[in-house]
Amino acid sequence: MAKDPPEQQPSNRSAPISEAFRTFIQSGWSPSHPTPAARLPIADYAATRRDAVSESFPGITLVIPAGSPKQRSNDTDYPYRPHSAFSYFTGWGHDTTAGSVLQGRWRGDHHEWTLFARGPAPRTSDEFYANAAIGEFWTGRRRSLDEVATRFGIATAERETFVFPDSESSPIALVWEADPALSGELETLRGSEGPQSDDDDLERVASEMRLVKDDCEIAELREAVASTHRGFTDIIEALPGAIGHERGERVIEGAFHQRARIEGNAVGYDSIVAAGSHACILHWVDNDGPIRDGDLLLVDAGVERESLYTADITRTLPVNGRFTQQQRLVYEAVLEAADAAFDAVKPGVPFHTVHDTAMAVIARHVSEWGFLPVSLEETLEKTSQLHRRYMIHGTSHHLGLDVHDCAHARRERYLLGTIEPGMVFTIEPGLYFQPDDETVPAEWRGIGVRIEDDILVTRDGAENLSAGIPRTPDEVETWMAR
Repeated sequence: MAKDPPEQQPSNRSAPISEAFRTFIQSGWSPSHPTPAARLPIADYAATRRDAVSESFPGITLVIPAGSPKQRSNDTDYPYRPHSAFSYFTGWGHDTTAGSVLQGRWRGDHHEWTLFARGPAPRTSDEFYANAAIGEFWTGRRRSLDEVATRFGIATAERETFVFPDSESSPIALVWEADPALSGELETLRGSEGPQSDDDDLERVASEMRLVKDDCEIAELREAVASTHRGFTDIIEALPGAIGHERGERVIEGAFHQRARIEGNAVGYDSIVAAGSHACILHWVDNDGPIRDGDLLLVDAGVERESLYTADITRTLPVNGRFTQQQRLVYEAVLEAADAAFDAVKPGVPFHTVHDTAMAVIARHVSEWGFLPVSLEETLEKTSQLHRRYMIHGTSHHLGLDVHDCAHARRERYLLGTIEPGMVFTIEPGLYFQPDDETVPAEWRGIGVRIEDDILVTRDGAENLSAGIPRTPDEVETWMAR
């Protein structure tokens, strides 16, 4: 990996740059030609979102940073991804220029919005070749401010001109977690530590707005699910080469990751590829185990679009293409719970009903199998819930720009809220019998099954966006045989 020159980070391996070299590298470049730009369809949706958030904060300056790269180690960063609130209110996705800031200044009866971003550096500047963090010789071309303004339909300005207004004359609300450096600057300006109520309110409102998706978001999620479907087909095609490999799980992980990079930005979260008893570890992301004939393979993965909207799908596959009788029994119980939860989805229904419905099915099955020391009625009491031993997680979470979307929404709007048309969330019941769980017979131990689909709430019910990805045991076996 190339290293930056001494002006950026002196080291014992750096060679000095002469004035002759500086003169040479800053000359002899062809004239730059602006890239033709057109307004993107998402710009209109983002403008509507800004208008909506503006209504909640009259008289307050709103600051929504994209954030800066996060350090992985030493001078190496993780792949950059802008903060979801920034992308939601601008429409700028995977190719956002790091460090950009969206600001809304209150003018009379509305907010005037400006997107502060770093434009291209001229070839005559040291930054172009000598700054490994942002120099275009190192990190590639940045969009011009005119191009950004045209594409996203918003006024732009150079990032270095951004300043907070005087907090005494204009209250400020900042998406606090997005950019620690800006948060620290605002702390100094205010003379107080930590986020204030306006900051918390901005993050809350931004999250609660995303509980109901607009048409643009739903279209992106459909495409994310379609790419994820193709990624699961890639998994099945890669499976013969993974069986018997000492790290077969990573063979599968790599097959899906390739699809995510070809058709999208990346995976929406670390893929879970769990063979055998690893399927009983809910967030198994080491993915370093073998895949053996006769195992079940649980894969929880999603393609993230370049808009940053992600799918979140789980399928549990019999490695050799056929479920054993025991595996099928568990699988069908989970499928019954998923179908019952889906049938419960209707506008006006409490969100927690989805989970409660799935868990009632799970409880009935483990009770019938004789795994509980109490009756079915007793385990369903809130003071008992012993059946949760075999499914400790929730059944649903909202989905969108983040795999666990709307994280700052109030509990009364989220878990205790009411289902509305336009919501998109998962339904993902499971059963997990740990390999050392002595409450179940030996032949059940080490079996883990989860089925996860992405659900769009409609005016009169729900649509399973991922229903096309085989999910019944017979469909799965046919899919794998094909």
